[in-house]
Amino acid sequence: MDQITDSTSTVLDPKTTIKKYPDARIIVLDDNFNSFEHVANCLVTIIPGMSEKRSWELAVEVDKEGSAEVWRGPLEQAELYHQQLVSKGLTMAPIERT
Repeated sequence: MDQITDSTSTVLDPKTTIKKYPDARIIVLDDNFNSFEHVANCLVTIIPGMSEKRSWELAVEVDKEGSAEVWRGPLEQAELYHQQLVSKGLTMAPIERT
């Protein structure tokens, strides 16, 4: 007679883990040539969901503190936003993986 095997059980490899896609931080640095208005306009234009009020708060933080984290999220998006901010002339810290 043929043996019937239970095909509903599944064996999971305990060594298999799902790696989370790395997150990253985008940091704008203070400089002597970009105006508050230019920094704020770049942030509100490039960073999704950035309000005009928040963009101005961050521009002030860049000036007072020397830098400000303007976005945090998936690395691939961070790379895009970072490159776009650089192309607008902002002084940027290297992307920081978190």
